[in-house]
Amino acid sequence: MQEPTITPDLISSHGLSPSEYDEILNIIGREPTFTELGIFSAMWNEHCSYKSSKKWLRTLPTEGPQVICGPGENAGIVDIGDGQCVVFKMESHNHPSYIEPYQGAATGVGGILRDVFTMGARPIAAMNSLSFGDPSHHKTRQLVHGVVEGVGGYGNCFGVPTVGGEVRFHSAYNGNCLVNAFAAGLADTDKIFYSAASGVGMPVVYLGAKTGRDGVGGATMASAEFDDTIEDKRPTVQVGDPFTEKRLMEATLELMATGAVISIQDMGAAGLTCSAVEMGDKGGLGVKLNLEDVPQRETNMTAYEMMLSESQERMLMVLKPELEAEARAVFTKWDLDFAIVGETIAEDRFLVLHNGEVKADLPLATLSGSAPEYDRPWVETPPVEPLSDVPNIDPIDGLRALLGSPNYAAKQWVYEQYDSQVMADTVRAPGLGAGIVRVHGTDKALAFTSDVTPRYVKANPEMGGAQAVAEAYRNLTSVGATPLATTDNMNFGNPEKPEIMGQFVGAIKGIGAACIALDMPIVSGNVSLYNETDGTGILPTPTIGAVGLLKNAEDAITGTARDGHVLLMVGDTGTHLGQSALLTEVFNREDGDAPNVDLVAEKRHGDFIRANAQWIDACTDLSDGGLALAAFEMAETANVGVTLDSDDTPTLFGEDQARYLIACNFDKAEALMTAAGQAGVPIQTVGKFHGYHVTMGASSAPLADLAATFRTTFAATFA
Repeated sequence: MQEPTITPDLISSHGLSPSEYDEILNIIGREPTFTELGIFSAMWNEHCSYKSSKKWLRTLPTEGPQVICGPGENAGIVDIGDGQCVVFKMESHNHPSYIEPYQGAATGVGGILRDVFTMGARPIAAMNSLSFGDPSHHKTRQLVHGVVEGVGGYGNCFGVPTVGGEVRFHSAYNGNCLVNAFAAGLADTDKIFYSAASGVGMPVVYLGAKTGRDGVGGATMASAEFDDTIEDKRPTVQVGDPFTEKRLMEATLELMATGAVISIQDMGAAGLTCSAVEMGDKGGLGVKLNLEDVPQRETNMTAYEMMLSESQERMLMVLKPELEAEARAVFTKWDLDFAIVGETIAEDRFLVLHNGEVKADLPLATLSGSAPEYDRPWVETPPVEPLSDVPNIDPIDGLRALLGSPNYAAKQWVYEQYDSQVMADTVRAPGLGAGIVRVHGTDKALAFTSDVTPRYVKANPEMGGAQAVAEAYRNLTSVGATPLATTDNMNFGNPEKPEIMGQFVGAIKGIGAACIALDMPIVSGNVSLYNETDGTGILPTPTIGAVGLLKNAEDAITGTARDGHVLLMVGDTGTHLGQSALLTEVFNREDGDAPNVDLVAEKRHGDFIRANAQWIDACTDLSDGGLALAAFEMAETANVGVTLDSDDTPTLFGEDQARYLIACNFDKAEALMTAAGQAGVPIQTVGKFHGYHVTMGASSAPLADLAATFRTTFAATFA
């Protein structure tokens, strides 16, 4: 087959700039082959190389006594005691999900699960953070249905509980939805598997499903903006098979137990190329591949297609040769491919052969380590204008407006499509705050949450970045868990625009400061840039996934309010309406600054909640919608009315930070007030639970009427 001639258009279509192509010529001293051009494109695109973000990612805190493995591997690893660890990561599948919602979302779930079990961990929990366009936009309904069905279809069939997440809507996502997938697994600390190859002449083994043409060029597509050629990109979306992935996980974990594995790597973005190069580079070795030995499900596949295919459910392993028979038997039993496709070599070469013909011969370490690293120009996001007056409104009317918005209405239409109970260890299902999963066979439990408020980040990137971490901290604290660590998913527009790069830089600064102050280091993550369509970018959306530990699952704060309970608020009275939910939903305004995040207060108030959990029956943090929405949600969950002492709009709907709402009886309230006084923590009574109405000042409505709006809005919009 005649290889294409390398032309400027071909170079551009591979996502490479003229200067980047010149650097390739400098590295290899000749014109690349077509396959080599594809390999460089895969390794140097934004999705794989982080070339616009590496400079700033290095500033994030990634270490701590609890951290076993930080960023750089398939997933992060954190010690949870007793010789056990939790392995977790969050990654985006934004572009594929907009092009092909079901498969894009499904393969996003599949990819993040492989990242976890590749390290020797059995997945125990999944979450997702989904951002869609305006509910009235012509594509939104299709995207919501496709993405939710894809997430549920893959996760349910694979058999991992989905225990949390978030769903938001904003017109900025009309042309580019976001699908951020999170997974966590359990492993023994002495049985962790890494990706660095070792030993010369060791077999490189292909494991799992066969290679097809689906996903060829997927990583490059994910590193570009959308335009009116979007439909042409549909073939770059992978196709997933959760039943094959389930078999792959069981076979992989069984294989690891044989002692045959030297190193192992998921074939994710850029497929065989990225997995082979990363394994070789981390081990300081070269890799030789014979592509005719790659299991293929399509005929006449070229070297280029095999190297860039992103077919799902595949792994690459370096094997102890003396245990080949045992390893092969495992994969034969699970009806999966097991093929020796190459070997490690001493020379610093990435040598790719196809039927004896050299298709690529590149310096491996340079290929991996010399991707461009840009210090993109950036401008600081200018301060926003102070918030102009917000009229006082009838508080029930304000609350009803929030409950009637898909952003704040109950999301059970989404959550009920996910299996949250599979494996029988879920303590707290989605929709109630942080999800909780027991650590099977122990007294411990892990809590999981995913958080970001993009409108805050747009107004004030540094404060918005800090707020995302702080809210994750509060959500874990609200169930009594000690926050351990975080993973980030940085979703932004075109980094070549200084104002977009400024948003990224500001968010990183805020996230870093909050992670240090709250002792929640970043141990893994993902950057997704170029989330734009026809030059219009998304809201800056740095999603934070966080994990917390309960040493005893019985100590989790999972109770509900009841008639006669006192309502206490930890933190100062709220007044901040800038960028608030009320402002958006009632007044159709997005102005003012993000709320201030006092990290010292966040830490002090969180420590207080956990130290006094025995006095707390029910707890939630205050965030979107402020006191009014938080109190309603507690009342609705418990099916008991609530009376709030205030009818003042800023007090009820302000979104000031470092605040919690607590329900408990009078005796416990007294104990909490005394403890708060001793700890220097502000606390006050703000109402009580009783009857069957929601009452704020002179304004009142039956709880049942408001609950009906809350429970039916989402399904009425999208079902």
